Amino acid sequence: MPKAKVHSGAAKRFKKTGAGYKHKRAFRSHILTKMSQKRKRNLRGTRTLNAADAPLVDRMLRS
Repeated sequence: MPKAKVHSGAAKRFKKTGAGYKHKRAFRSHILTKMSQKRKRNLRGTRTLNAADAPLVDRMLRS
């Protein structure tokens, strides 16, 4: 029986923690000059994944 493969894109974006999954915020990669400093500052750091999205990520990471 072959091993179930992990979704490699999801594996790069989500890390499992005790509280759920942590992930980076979107819209922080390029064309940042038109964005206000406040908005860029609030996009820093990591967040925990919404509970409604957790089953999808569980399935992609096979955990």
